[in-house]
Amino acid sequence: MVTELPKTDVVIVGAGWTGLAAAKELADAGQRCVVIERGDWRHDATSFGAPEEHDELKYARRKGHMIDTPIKTLSFRNTSDQTARPIRRLGSFLPGKGLGGAGIHWNGQLWRPLESDLSMRSHYTERYGAAVLEGTNVQDWGVSYDELEPHLDFFDRVCGTAGVAGNLNGEIREGGNPFEGPRSADYPNPPMTPSPPLQRFRDTARAMGYHPFQMPSANVTRAYENPYGAQLHPCTYCGFCERFGCGYFAKADPIICIYDVVKDHENFELRMNSHVLRVETSADGKTATGVRYIDARGREVFQPADTVCLNAYALWNVHLMLVSGLGTPYDPKTGQGTVGRNYAYQTMAAVSVFFDEEVWSNPFMGAGALGMTIDDFNGDNFDHTGLGFVGGGYISANQTNGRPINYQPTPPGTPSWGAEWKRAVRENYLHHVSLACHGSSVAVPQNHLDLDPTYVDDFGQPLLRMTFDFPENDRKMSAYVLSKAEEIARNMDNVRAVGTSNNAAEGQGYSVVPYQTTHNTGGAVIGTDPATSVVNRYGQMWDHHNVFVFGACLFPQNLGYNPTGPLMGLAYWTLEHMKTDYLANPRPLMDA
Repeated sequence: MVTELPKTDVVIVGAGWTGLAAAKELADAGQRCVVIERGDWRHDATSFGAPEEHDELKYARRKGHMIDTPIKTLSFRNTSDQTARPIRRLGSFLPGKGLGGAGIHWNGQLWRPLESDLSMRSHYTERYGAAVLEGTNVQDWGVSYDELEPHLDFFDRVCGTAGVAGNLNGEIREGGNPFEGPRSADYPNPPMTPSPPLQRFRDTARAMGYHPFQMPSANVTRAYENPYGAQLHPCTYCGFCERFGCGYFAKADPIICIYDVVKDHENFELRMNSHVLRVETSADGKTATGVRYIDARGREVFQPADTVCLNAYALWNVHLMLVSGLGTPYDPKTGQGTVGRNYAYQTMAAVSVFFDEEVWSNPFMGAGALGMTIDDFNGDNFDHTGLGFVGGGYISANQTNGRPINYQPTPPGTPSWGAEWKRAVRENYLHHVSLACHGSSVAVPQNHLDLDPTYVDDFGQPLLRMTFDFPENDRKMSAYVLSKAEEIARNMDNVRAVGTSNNAAEGQGYSVVPYQTTHNTGGAVIGTDPATSVVNRYGQMWDHHNVFVFGACLFPQNLGYNPTGPLMGLAYWTLEHMKTDYLANPRPLMDA
């Protein structure tokens, strides 16, 4: 027996960054919004306070804020000739659950895309020739940096982002990133305070002819009120950002930045502990009619709606489309279909730098976005001629935390246990910094998402199946960027040991076991050609004009940055066009 509820204007699946932003903007536009969230209600003021939240075992190791894999998971394989197996324990990526989604346990590293990132196929083809992209599914986004800039700027203000503009209305400014696209305004807050190791990285990189700048940070540096009227407080550098919520109201998150100002809106309703099963469609299949879900009481419920917004985590948006029959599933054998196409990840490598006793890093005084960065080897900021790859990544000296269970730096050659290991941890803990190589990921035909033919979840639905291994392009790119980071490390003063790691090293398959990033992208990509994209340039599905899709699933390939800034720029771009051009006259906004 299905309980059918009264119709609403908009139903929104997911209460993270994009879901709450959609609810706020559309509610203000007069739309009755129902937000359906799988997880629990929580709040920074009552759920994330120290010392309870600073429980490394509970939240960092046992992943208390992440999805429960016995209830919601996916299967994985490296190649299509393998049999996928369910992921029983979270490792490589950590999707969130509950109010705020993964936006409560992010680090707060808030980037914008490079101008060339958004037109990757046309840009690289024009500069190097079409052959450089052979074997990839790289494509343009269909929306330009100039079109997204006002929305990227607005999200900077929602988060109170801290930094220095490197390109202010075309003027290149000292202390910022000279490679970024033009900004219409400076950051709303000044940058974080760099620690001694970050200062050494800055000075060395500058002496080598590179362009270091302070990482843009949603760890707020002073008391701040955002455009919605939400209050944020200065960061305390406590070192509990990633995998933790912030009880200090210092790390921007969807709860304090948006939920607190929309929760009492007459057009807003939030339903927690409710699992969406599918999007229902009309008899002719051209429009969605609402969503079917299991509510907190265990009832099967149908919520009719004029407009459906998919605002779940990137992977779950794609899964919901596939189980609902929205769009055409991608077939890697024929190259036909679009849903599940262009899945991409992030390509991570790192350099561990061990200083002598003169340099104190004090890693326990960290923050999620405390970093000193160079962008000289990101995107197409350098000449790729003859390198055999496209894309790149930023290199950043980061000081995010010194938590005792996870943070135990030891130089190369140290035993993994015993008295010598204990001595090495003791001697190096206060004298270490890591240089992150945060690399891009190109889309290739074989990497994709589809439905598993064998395994089902607690609700009897097929698991989402991920097929992914690092493309050869990304292996070459990662090795190149890592070599540049290691060169910087060896040029720094007072360095006595250097170690490297590369998740995409040659001969090493991608593994879902060690954590890398929660930056899963693609599968429902944006574009201007319905043969290669799921949604048009406004985030509207080609096949169902009243379904709008949000999040990193829209990325045609992954850029060398953390995805939150670009995906929120796209979200506000889509919401603007919904409010100004769609809601008054519902229809396809582009011809297929």
